[in-house]
Amino acid sequence: MRGRRWLPALLLLGCTARPPPGSDAWLIAEGRRFIERTDARRTALEASLTNHDNQYSKLRLGAYALEHRGWDLLPEWNPRSRPVTASIAASLERGVIPDRDAEPLWDGRTPSTAAEWVALGERVFFGYPMRAEVFLEHGMTRRALVDAVGIERTASGDTPGLVVFRDVDGAHRVGITCAICHASVKAGATVAGHARRSFDYGRLRLAYFEATGEPLDPGLKRRMESWGPGRADVTEDDDEDPVAIPDLWGLRAQSFLTQAGTIRHDSPLALAIRQETQLTDSNHQRVRPPRVLVWALVMYLYALEPPARAASAPSIAGKKLFAAHCASCHDNAAHGGQPIAAAKIGTDPALANGRGRGTGRYRPAPLVRVSEGAPYLHDGAVTSLVELLSPGRFAPDYRGGRWRPGPIPGHRAGTELSAGDRADLIAFLETF
Repeated sequence: MRGRRWLPALLLLGCTARPPPGSDAWLIAEGRRFIERTDARRTALEASLTNHDNQYSKLRLGAYALEHRGWDLLPEWNPRSRPVTASIAASLERGVIPDRDAEPLWDGRTPSTAAEWVALGERVFFGYPMRAEVFLEHGMTRRALVDAVGIERTASGDTPGLVVFRDVDGAHRVGITCAICHASVKAGATVAGHARRSFDYGRLRLAYFEATGEPLDPGLKRRMESWGPGRADVTEDDDEDPVAIPDLWGLRAQSFLTQAGTIRHDSPLALAIRQETQLTDSNHQRVRPPRVLVWALVMYLYALEPPARAASAPSIAGKKLFAAHCASCHDNAAHGGQPIAAAKIGTDPALANGRGRGTGRYRPAPLVRVSEGAPYLHDGAVTSLVELLSPGRFAPDYRGGRWRPGPIPGHRAGTELSAGDRADLIAFLETF
């Protein structure tokens, strides 16, 4: 079921009892507050933005939850979209976008149980177009290209993250959804929440400009050439600060969102606002998603769990090493933590200090399935846990890493250990 974990509560939105914080009933009640109260959304927005002076924050503070102006005045959009199945993919390869309308994504009924919220959120995750994507519309006509840039297909030929839909202007287009970056295909099946580390968005875009001859700014061309698989520069500025696509597992335990800790995740409303504003901005600020769909997406993201696997006994020595060298930073239930000054971490500071989403800090990454999460660090510079913990990567003549010759600075925790201790620590991390 695409990594779904059904939440157990069967509680109505109108429940008047005060549910305990963190419970499913509490989440549903918070959803009602998000949907109905502009003041609650505004308060949550202002509290959640950790740096009101970066471009991400300025845009939202000037446009969101203002009631009588800004994005609140945009029309709600309940799209008609269809997933790209094998037959639709074959049509797209011929350059034909099917123009038969699908049913609206949402039937207009507000869910009454947690399971219904999660089910609706799954439809949003896989079916709500973030925007029309001309680069993929072009790419789908070239099968070799889409395979090369990581547009994965299931055993049945479905293409997770890709839809055909009727846009707000009435035209039928190819669009992308959350799943294009945050769902992968393993053994022919979709794994929701797993980062699409094969997705090379920069290469896809460059292929479009090369084929069409459309003008391309040299600076943008240079940036896209540097992205590589599994990362992209999605910030609001022109700085060169591509980030690695993250897994979404353990999201509910994270107290900050984004690699730079741009958003304080002190309530589920913070995540809802993050999702609503992302969909609004990605769709060129023409429409906004119905807030019922936004809250459903929050419920679904909170419910995501990695696929089950056989349990393994943790390394006792590795557990002690983790407690001594790692746990002070990776201290929450998903082994993420509070943002730390970028200068202290010592990795490439471009994202942390960027004008787009910068905060001067980086958030310790959650470690759920960390052994399957390479490449590592916020920019995906490190290829393996062995390399992450190796002191050799600091050498001026280092020839490892993912992007270029030379040292890979920062995140020195664990690198001072002996080779045997590093192996024990990795053995423990592999049980997460």
